[in-house]
This record gives sequence, structure tokens and C-alpha cells, in this order.
Amino acid sequence: MIKAEAERLGFLSCGISKAEFLEEEAPRLEKWLSDNMNGQMQYMENHFDKRLDPTLLVDDAKSVISLLLNYFPSHTQQDADAPKISKYAYGQDYHHVIKTKLKELTEFIAENIGEVKGRAFVDSAPVLDKAWAAKSGLGWIGKNSNLITQKVGSFYFIAELIVDLELNYDHQTTDHCGSCTKCIDACPTQAIVDPYVVDGSKCISYLTIELKDALPSEFKDTMDNWMFGCDVCQDVCPWNRFSKPHSEPLFNPKPELLEMTKKDWEEITQEVFSKVFQKSAVKRTKFSGLQRNIEFLKGKT
Repeated sequence: MIKAEAERLGFLSCGISKAEFLEEEAPRLEKWLSDNMNGQMQYMENHFDKRLDPTLLVDDAKSVISLLLNYFPSHTQQDADAPKISKYAYGQDYHHVIKTKLKELTEFIAENIGEVKGRAFVDSAPVLDKAWAAKSGLGWIGKNSNLITQKVGSFYFIAELIVDLELNYDHQTTDHCGSCTKCIDACPTQAIVDPYVVDGSKCISYLTIELKDALPSEFKDTMDNWMFGCDVCQDVCPWNRFSKPHSEPLFNPKPELLEMTKKDWEEITQEVFSKVFQKSAVKRTKFSGLQRNIEFLKGKT
């Protein structure tokens, strides 16, 4: 019943796993943090226990309902020389879009099953989204550390409802990366330091969004023209040949975003930024951050 409603709300898929301590992830997360692969993302060091134990986030938690929402666009930026934006940020900020859907799903559960205590999570709390989605059978975590699904690839958002309901649990799927190393070979900054391990401090998404300081000069000429986020390790993944365009109107970009030329971006004003990125995740980097990234790509900083 929950899965059927999730599909009706537009989610790509829904999987359910038992809310319990993530034993396998604990040493992995600890090592990743101790190797400083989180860069300036200090928040990754907070709430270590909560990241691994959903019962610390929701009292009497019994189940983690994981959901995927497709964002693969039907059209991309037109000027091949223009600085690039990650596809996930083309439309409205996914946090708001997904939160609305999760609220509807929670209300549906309460109306049809009974009173439920729980919380909705969209990349905004100490929850290991990919680990839970993999545990729920929605895909496997690939060598680029993204969740990958055989039938649809990896261009989707992950969200959860952690609830105090006992439900039927799904099983993990198997890893289908095989001997493929396309993502590792293609990463412009060599951020995938080992299969399944990404050094966040070298990732273009981190550098263009999370890093607040000046971009390190060592990354000159390695940014592959990305000004916000990066899709390289997904674009080269063979499983993404199965990606199909999303059907969520709120993820459609403003036409001018796709039409902007290299010159338009290099001359962007605060006014244009505010208009093009109204309600967009790109606002996270602010106008000054986007300008910094564009200037870096021009080789001027």
C-alpha cells in the first residue's frame, strides 16, 4: 500500500528496511572522517552515532522507508562552451519538492494504517541516505560512491521516512559494477581515490558548492568547466544509458538557464542570478560563490 502510494506521488521506487544500527558503515565512515576526506564539511563529523542508528533520530523507530525521485532532464545546456551546472540543480530546490511529497505520504500512512510517529529526511539531517537505499534493495553503491540501479542508472534523489511501524522488509541487491572503472578513470580531479571511496575534498561538487574559501590553485585546469556541481562520474557510468527524463514539472529549468551562452555566464549580474535561480539549489553557493567559480574557470583567480 505504501509503495503504491509512493508511485502515485511520482517516486521512482520505494524500498523498506529494518531500522537498526548500520554495522558495516560504522568503520567505513570513521576511516573516511579520520582521513579528512570531508574537507571543510565539518557537519559530517557531528552526530556520528545518529548517522548510524536511526533509533536515535526517531524514538522507537522500526522501519526506514527509502524513496528515489528521478531528476534526469530531457534537455541540457545548449552552449557546449558555457560553464556547466549539475543536472540535479536545473529546476526548483529538491528539498522543498520532496518534503511536500513525503508529507503527503506520511498523511496517507496515518489515514490508512493508523497513527504513526516518524520523521521525513531529505539530505538535511545525519542520515546515510545511500546506505539505507541500498539496504532496502533500491540499488547498490557503485565505485563512484553513488547509488546505482540497473534499470534507471543513478540520476535521482534519495529520501527517507523513518517510522515506528513494523513493515515487510526488502533485501539488498548485488553489486553490478564488475570490473568497470569508467568513473575512476574519468574523474577530472582524481577524487575517486579507491574503488568505492571518494575523497570529498577533491570532488568538484565539493569545491564548487561546499568550499567557502578560494579554490585551491592545484585544481586549475582540472575542473572540466563545471561551475556548480559535477556529473562526470554519472555521465560515464554505463548504467545511465537507461536514464529516462523525469516527469516532475518543478524540476524543469527556466528556459533561459539552458540558453545562456559562455559570455552570458561570464557577465552574469546579481539580478539575472536571482531571476534564473529563484527557488533553486544553486542559491546555496550564492551569487558571489558562482562568480568565484566562473572566474576560476576563466583562469583569473
